[in-house]
Amino acid sequence: MISIDDIAARLATVRQRIAQACARAHREVASVRLVLASKTQLPDAVAAAYAAGAREFGENYVQEAIAKRAALGHLSDARWHLIGHLQSNKVRAAVENFDLIHTLDSARLANALARIRPVPPMPVLIEVNLGGEASKSGVRPDGVAPLLETVRNYVDVRGLMTIPPPAANLSDAHRWFAQLRELRDRLATATGLALQELSMGMTEDYEAAIQEGATIVRVGRAVFGERLR
Repeated sequence: MISIDDIAARLATVRQRIAQACARAHREVASVRLVLASKTQLPDAVAAAYAAGAREFGENYVQEAIAKRAALGHLSDARWHLIGHLQSNKVRAAVENFDLIHTLDSARLANALARIRPVPPMPVLIEVNLGGEASKSGVRPDGVAPLLETVRNYVDVRGLMTIPPPAANLSDAHRWFAQLRELRDRLATATGLALQELSMGMTEDYEAAIQEGATIVRVGRAVFGERLR
């Protein structure tokens, strides 16, 4: 378990590596948002990251996020991202507790979100299962365009998200991230939607993701250490 005192130093290292990756890609550092994946971490750890300047946190489970937010209510300008699968019976709670949902994967879920929050529509990303892995949620690449066309009037689709298959090397990671960027670009051209966001890259590969166009990277272990359970 990482000590509270170490979190600020580890966060600074991640930010430095993000800046270096942006420089290699000839991008502005401000074009990449760091979301700290805080699943299973104690509120004190999140508060320590906040004190070190972090403002965006990602949670996998709605109920855990509700409890954590209640303990951290004094962090008034923190932003919360749902980066885990959203169950239909948790839609209302998700709308009430998250600023951005990264894991839209069906028209049914979009309709449920729209019923709870018709105006302004809920900001979402469509989760793409690039490798067609049965163990992961998300829409296969060839299903993203029809889903986007169906849901675009019900939710505010900001872009795409992925957790690609495990990569044997960084070249493989670059390939998966480039595929998501290319898919996003094709969809933006076809639909006229901005689709500015690409949520991709975690502790192992966020620098590769940045070089391929990530606008949001989801980093947990590099800052907080291993999950607590």
